[in-house]
Amino acid sequence: MTHTEGMLREGSFKGKNIIVTGGGTGLGRSMSKYLLELGAQVIITSRKLDVLKETAKELESETGGKVLPLSCDVREYDQIEQVIKETENTFGPVHGLLNNAAGNFISPTERLSHRAFNIVLDIVLKGTSQFTLAMGKRWIEQKQPGTILNIVTTYAWTGSGYVVPSACAKAGVLALTRSLAVEWAKYGIRSNAIAPGPFPTEGAWSRLLPGELAEKFDLAKRVPLKRVGEHQELANLAAYLLSDFSAYVNGEVVTIDGGEWLKGAGEFNMLEMVTPEMWDMFENMRGK
Repeated sequence: MTHTEGMLREGSFKGKNIIVTGGGTGLGRSMSKYLLELGAQVIITSRKLDVLKETAKELESETGGKVLPLSCDVREYDQIEQVIKETENTFGPVHGLLNNAAGNFISPTERLSHRAFNIVLDIVLKGTSQFTLAMGKRWIEQKQPGTILNIVTTYAWTGSGYVVPSACAKAGVLALTRSLAVEWAKYGIRSNAIAPGPFPTEGAWSRLLPGELAEKFDLAKRVPLKRVGEHQELANLAAYLLSDFSAYVNGEVVTIDGGEWLKGAGEFNMLEMVTPEMWDMFENMRGK
């Protein structure tokens, strides 16, 4: 068995209905595919219905599972409520919510318009909080347990230049995750998050680091394990945290980044560039 293989037992999600926002492409698609392979019925949402429908066909063909593609702008609360209603009418009760929809710009902050800044805040923080609120209210009303999984980032707690709107929004999602883990536990609702490191996707990464930037800033070089993540690794973790196997995990944020943020946080971590010969020279200078 390797890290590129699924880790949960077959049928782990049989009878479960999971909503995945931003499920039509990239990491959302990969996580949706694995949930389907485990027996879930998956509802994928985004603003582009044509992309969702094509992805749904592909996923059903690849897994033999059932996918419901529904258009939804997570910034619009009435559209979220409609997704939940259509899901219940088609598949029955929702058991899990994976908040994956996001938006980002890599830019000096002073170059961003207030509109661009707000677009990221609205999609990431407002969208996640609204879907969480709508789903949570429904579960509480129905006296049904549920599981929420949010995708955040490591700079949600460290902060980061050049992605300030995303850092602000993800920090809010992190606070939402931890707060509701305490408040809604009494209703049988768990809330957790994943903070992924570099997991390249065709669309998102080419937009964030276009042209020569992707080669110049090789993200694998920032990771102590000297590689980027495989989508299956993230899908494995997401499936575990959404499953009943993680029933005692609540309010947790699991980092899966090969040690990237820890390397960046250490004040002297840049000394890995010092060669053995240079270390010998330093030792001779100070005396052994």
